[in-house]
Amino acid sequence: MRHAKRNQRLSRPSEHKESLVNGLVKSLIFHGQIRTTYARAKEAQRLADRLVTLGKDGSVHSRRRAFRVLQNRTLVKQLFAEIAPRFVDTPGGYTRVVRLATLRRGDGAQRAVIAFSRLPAGQPATSAAPRPAQTPKPSPAAPQRPEPARKPDESKKPKGFLDGIRKLWTRKEQGGSPS
Repeated sequence: MRHAKRNQRLSRPSEHKESLVNGLVKSLIFHGQIRTTYARAKEAQRLADRLVTLGKDGSVHSRRRAFRVLQNRTLVKQLFAEIAPRFVDTPGGYTRVVRLATLRRGDGAQRAVIAFSRLPAGQPATSAAPRPAQTPKPSPAAPQRPEPARKPDESKKPKGFLDGIRKLWTRKEQGGSPS
């Protein structure tokens, strides 16, 4: 029985799971938000919230504890200097996990985005799912010129092996010499 087991195993041995979650949290601190499966995001959320709490403390011991997980000085500096000060007045809930509508193609796993709850001042708020890029509309004042039709260039190399053989064969049938 699994009494008093609060974390998920993620179908991995404990060392592999720990390494996976540490990597997810490193990417979260570096990028600000990441996409992963829902189960992995929930496990990474627990560790990321603990690290932000350490960052709010700011002591040398807290930095060393954060370094045990992150194993990168620049990430520890970023956590303590940029991320943790955003949450000084917040008692918890530093990250959010948003489920995505799309399932993973190979196995149908539930996808999610994990991101920090607050953005630094000056950055626009973005939704969890990226929006498609809008194409700029042409201005009505600028007349559009049609491009001249181009003839196919025979001197170009064929894209594949069979294309080259086909061109040689058609030249021989037409009576031309293969050059």
